[in-house]
Amino acid sequence: MSTDGCGAPAGGVTITKDAAGKEAIVEGHVLRDGTPVVTGYARLLGTGDEFVAEVPLGEDGGFRFFAAPGDWTLRVLAPGGVRAECAVSADIGQITKVEVAV
Repeated sequence: MSTDGCGAPAGGVTITKDAAGKEAIVEGHVLRDGTPVVTGYARLLGTGDEFVAEVPLGEDGGFRFFAAPGDWTLRVLAPGGVRAECAVSADIGQITKVEVAV
């Protein structure tokens, strides 16, 4: 797994069988015209745009966060001024899947 300056592995941390039932997970892919966006970042923001976490996008445009239960903003940043946001909710024992089109 490679990292890109921020210390997080591209795409986010791998889910273990144990973690899937005990964590609140937000994961998904970033696509442009159906093609994965491989250069860029996904950010998880709290209330008032408070920065919580960031991961570089994976080779498949993927990202994954282990989050506290609650409501979050997912922000995607990619070259060329690309920026997209969506609201997500996370709950313990669930994987929230998000597909972001840019």
